[in-house]
Amino acid sequence: MPLDPDQPIDLAQPFYLALPLALGHGPLDRRGDLRAAGWAGMEGRPRRMLLLTPDGRVAHHGDPVAAHLVLVDGIIAGPGAEPDGLGDLLLGIGPDDVAVGARVVATDDPIVPDGAAWGDMRGLAMRLADPDRSLLVEALALTNWHRRHPRCPRCGAQTEVAGMGWWRHCPEDGSEHYPRTDPAVIALLVDDAGNALLGRQVRWPAGAFSTLAGFVEAGESAEAAVLREIGEEVGLHAEALEYLGSQPWPFPGSLMLGFHARISGTRPSPTVDGLEIAEARWVGRDELPGLAQAGTVRLPGRLSIAHHLIGRWYGEPIQDPWCRW
Repeated sequence: MPLDPDQPIDLAQPFYLALPLALGHGPLDRRGDLRAAGWAGMEGRPRRMLLLTPDGRVAHHGDPVAAHLVLVDGIIAGPGAEPDGLGDLLLGIGPDDVAVGARVVATDDPIVPDGAAWGDMRGLAMRLADPDRSLLVEALALTNWHRRHPRCPRCGAQTEVAGMGWWRHCPEDGSEHYPRTDPAVIALLVDDAGNALLGRQVRWPAGAFSTLAGFVEAGESAEAAVLREIGEEVGLHAEALEYLGSQPWPFPGSLMLGFHARISGTRPSPTVDGLEIAEARWVGRDELPGLAQAGTVRLPGRLSIAHHLIGRWYGEPIQDPWCRW
């Protein structure tokens, strides 16, 4: 669909995406302008809080097919919701003008509704509607950052949560520190005959395959990182790149930049590094159904951008039974 220059892009609608990604395009307005005033500036505005445990599980209702997050109305905000004083975090303002936030609680906290179940992101996400998935990934990315960065990197002092959870303040040297997102590239390598190269990481079981990926290093562009990672992991040299989209990945706080990479020839022999990649194999579109049905090749699930990079190459949706999670 061509973009109308007179109309703003609605980030809640994924029409602008080249891939039907599962994460990162929710309906909340993050309203960074509200953060400095803190929760005191939200007086009178209704609010709802999703509930997380310290280990990242979230309260939900539903069944094995469909679920929805528990959003508790009218919670009084403030520190002390958990031992480290993280307090309530503002995720954004919903279309109904309600403030939506996150609170870390114990599973037996009195504010947890009766009958609530607890699930983690990987097991629960694809049972949730898009808006709930987006709330969960934002909450996890933010709380993961707070737990990994409790102290000032300048002086080592314990920092304090500020900005409704969007930065930390050092009371010793006055510095402020903001959530970190680590860029990573992920790419499917395709040859002249249309075959795709899939790799199995050393820690994965036999048959578990995906695309190639790695973190962008200091002073490096995303495109250079794709070429470097392919060369390091399978000893091949890509010659052209197509950027297809990005997706947050809160394990613990990455942004995955997705590419298709091209290489000349037909099925050039990969040389795996043995450190990250244990096995690499070329797969044709006509071969994939048989390999997947036999369990010889098991693919990543719909939550991962890798699933959609492979699906775009394959030309039709990847079937759930072909996926390992």
